[in-house]
Amino acid sequence: MRPPRRELLPERVGRWWPGRRSRSLALAAALRAAEGCGWPVLPGARALRGAPGPCSCADRSCAVPGGHPDDPPLEAATTDPRMVRWWWERRAPGAPVLAATGRALGAVSLPRPAGPWLLRHLDEIGVPYGPVLGTPGRFVLLTAPYTLPELGGLLAERPWVPGALRYHGPGGYLVLPPSRTGAGPVHWVRRPGPGRPWLPEVGTLLGGLITASAVALPQS
Repeated sequence: MRPPRRELLPERVGRWWPGRRSRSLALAAALRAAEGCGWPVLPGARALRGAPGPCSCADRSCAVPGGHPDDPPLEAATTDPRMVRWWWERRAPGAPVLAATGRALGAVSLPRPAGPWLLRHLDEIGVPYGPVLGTPGRFVLLTAPYTLPELGGLLAERPWVPGALRYHGPGGYLVLPPSRTGAGPVHWVRRPGPGRPWLPEVGTLLGGLITASAVALPQS
């Protein structure tokens, strides 16, 4: 059964309703992620401008406008193309595309200034990596899914782990291109290839991430 459609306040509608091209791009990206990559997706909240802002969620002091789940909740993420079409054609055209992490993919990210150094370093030492997202503040390396105990064991083996790293595992999500959050647009630094993309194990990337954080980021 289809979920009930959420009614937006009239003053909000005109402030986030996107043009035809934006709606088409968002739908195509959501279907590509769900059908092509096998990643569960859902529409996110929209960043707004003006008095009703900054976000289409109910929190007028939202810290991540346009960059988080709202309605539907994260647990509703799906790969069903029929639901994906209904969401982005009827319920939330042009909404940000969110991918739930934990089931089919994971990720680990570091501050954006260290991102280019990290990718050069991984290339130089011959460590393969998969798709990479660029957000206004971070580089996000997509990985195979991992559990929190597994991640904890890997981190415990390291003598030092920088606090600047973030982990996107079970219960998390990623904002996918061509979404635009209140902080700015999200883009692919390295796009997924055709078909279901290969994703590295998170443990193979940790050494490079730690090195990049130590070399390319200012230390306090």
